[in-house]
Amino acid sequence: MSGSSTIRPAMHPDDEAALLDSIQKWIDKDVRPVVMHHDHGDIWPEAIVAQMTEMGLFGATIGEEYGGLGLPAQTYAKIVMMISSYWMALTGIFNSHLIMSCAVERFGTEAQKQAWLPRFASGAVRGGLALTEPNAGTDLQSIRTTARRDGDHYVLNGTKTWISNSINGSCFALIAKTDPKAEPRYKGMSFFIAPKGEGLSVGKKFDKLGYKAIDSAELILEDYRIPAENLIGGVEGQGFFQATGGLELGRINVAARGVGIAEGALRLATEYAQVRESMGKPIAEHQAIQLKLGEMVTRARAARLLTLDAAAAYDRGERCDMEAGMAKYFASEAGVANAQDAMRIFGGYSYSKEYEIERYYRDAMLMCIGEGTNEMQRIIISKQWVKRNPA
Repeated sequence: MSGSSTIRPAMHPDDEAALLDSIQKWIDKDVRPVVMHHDHGDIWPEAIVAQMTEMGLFGATIGEEYGGLGLPAQTYAKIVMMISSYWMALTGIFNSHLIMSCAVERFGTEAQKQAWLPRFASGAVRGGLALTEPNAGTDLQSIRTTARRDGDHYVLNGTKTWISNSINGSCFALIAKTDPKAEPRYKGMSFFIAPKGEGLSVGKKFDKLGYKAIDSAELILEDYRIPAENLIGGVEGQGFFQATGGLELGRINVAARGVGIAEGALRLATEYAQVRESMGKPIAEHQAIQLKLGEMVTRARAARLLTLDAAAAYDRGERCDMEAGMAKYFASEAGVANAQDAMRIFGGYSYSKEYEIERYYRDAMLMCIGEGTNEMQRIIISKQWVKRNPA
């Protein structure tokens, strides 16, 4: 069992450019025309998901030896930025799936990798990450879901909440307590590959402010039995570190989504400011608007560079919780700030659902909460900084 990330060199610039160009053409042709329909109706984008499956996005970061694309995190982040600049929620569908895949690829036994990763990479089995519970979000050690060994199986009971892909997914990387009495608490936590089956049901679907069209719901486990061979890594008590280790990639993804929102809001605001006139000239020529655009473009650029810096560290196989935390914190806040400034530039029209900017505003705040709150990110950043710079 290895806990280190795979070292992946950067793609050749020409190959990366060709890949990103194909993604942009797909967005223009198939995604942009249907975004508002799916967002406003909170409708699962079945046809778009099928296209993403065909494109290999569900295997984007999975190693080529297991049927994935084996993309470095830097290229993956650029794909997420690009898609998120038009429709952020779409990237959540394959991101949650890839964090599940990352847990198996980094920490699973070779038998688990051979059994599951090819199916994850092809999209034949899609899913997500089942960590959060009604009483446990950022404080992961407070989970109450239990996994009791029973011969060659484990029996799980508990409730997970706010689980992405819970309705349309079929498998989850799920954390539970195999020793509820362990001290410290993290030593009693284990990570499982949990496919849907008898005893695992979907509970309430959440009606959300934003992040529409991707299903977020409860998972309820009632005497849910899975083979003992589904214990990731085959050793109990490793779940806390396995789960938090996979969050590095998740935080890079959330940072990339924040960049996408920041850049998308900037694009819309820039276009609008040049066609909207006030006092006889485009509002882009008014100093008040220029000040906002100047701040927005700087924020977006800084967020992109921080995110690519974290992704580069991940690709080098280095510990990068501080870099991923900085990227996630800054980029998500940049997305919120740019969406808000764009709303001000659009003025009254920003409140109309005929314009796309209101979606960016609704989606942005989630990035400050998901994959660890920004308050927690700042604590992680501070602790790591002090540790790396002893007096």
